[in-house]
Amino acid sequence: MAADRRSMLSLILLSGLIISLCMGLRQSLGLFMRPMNVDLGISAAAFGFSIALQNIVWGLAQPFAGAAADRHGPRPVIFVTALLFALGLLLFMVPNSIPGGLTLAGFLLGVGTTGFSTLYGAINRRTTPERRSQTVGLVAACGSLGTMVIAPFGGWLIDGSGWQTALVAFAVLAASMAILALPINEAPPAGIAKQSSLRDALREALGHRGYLFMTLAFFACGFQLVFLTTHLPAYLALCGVAPGVGATALGLIGLFNAIGTYTFGQLGARYSQKHLLALIYLLRTAFIAVFLLVPVSAASTLIFAAAMGFLWLGVAPLVNGIVSRVFGLTHFNALYGVVFLSHQVGSFFGAWMGGLVYDRFGNYNFAWGALIVIGLAAFTLQWLMDERPPRQRSLAAAAA
Repeated sequence: MAADRRSMLSLILLSGLIISLCMGLRQSLGLFMRPMNVDLGISAAAFGFSIALQNIVWGLAQPFAGAAADRHGPRPVIFVTALLFALGLLLFMVPNSIPGGLTLAGFLLGVGTTGFSTLYGAINRRTTPERRSQTVGLVAACGSLGTMVIAPFGGWLIDGSGWQTALVAFAVLAASMAILALPINEAPPAGIAKQSSLRDALREALGHRGYLFMTLAFFACGFQLVFLTTHLPAYLALCGVAPGVGATALGLIGLFNAIGTYTFGQLGARYSQKHLLALIYLLRTAFIAVFLLVPVSAASTLIFAAAMGFLWLGVAPLVNGIVSRVFGLTHFNALYGVVFLSHQVGSFFGAWMGGLVYDRFGNYNFAWGALIVIGLAAFTLQWLMDERPPRQRSLAAAAA
């Protein structure tokens, strides 16, 4: 029993650290847009497309990474993807040295980000159903602290030593995730019965209306959040806010993200997970609207960052809880990967659309309006979600 506790504690700590590094690095990439524009002539649209490509490749690769982790465990997946992430960051330093360098960097960053999500499957399998929401919330909360540290650290390095030095430091941190993955030995237990093939599981999930509603709503999550991490520093500069405020805001998002994710993990064990998800989408949209209505200043930006941070990754334990409860754990990583693909499609359009809008109009007004409309649509879809397991839905339909 004591050995099991130590093993579980080790898994939680290593998972939290890996997620913290990965999320902190990817959410701080927006800091490099302006210096790359000045030194290399990289336009906002080109940079935004690279980040958008990272997110869409991440989404497209996630179901495959999830299926590999369901079969072999997360360790080999994390090891390979962490090294690819580091290589993508190094290529970001010299995007003009090879044809399509910026695009290739975005592609490598996208594949390199898939590994950390596979840890949720290992944690779910090691946790009782009653504790899953709290445990995933705790790990995701620990992972949220990375942005609080890495974003200000990146801003400090860019100001003091240059953006190339900051990218080298980011690449070293990315490669360290491969080392941290080595002690993780969480292959799926042999006792899990393969009651259905992956193809059957996907067919069942894609025929489930509630699963589709949640998947579509998750598009808004990626759309809103990646727009902010990519374009908020540039928007603040456009509004005359001091450059350091952008990095501080991203760090503040990380701090309150940890608090909010842990809180929603606790709430998810007591209240309706689908309704909590819907409320997160609604509150995010409301805070965006308020931010646009008040004069933009350092104070309003930091308050906005704290509010959005509290709602940032609170979706993680809730979506994890719904997928594991409705469809079980046999193909959890793959089914979660499909939901996450929608999130990353939203991330793609959030990052790319912001750059296109800025280059076309010289401001972000249209982009902010799109964030509000899509957020309201996500709230509606998530609130109406049918979260009954497929067997219960079939029995209810037969009885009707």
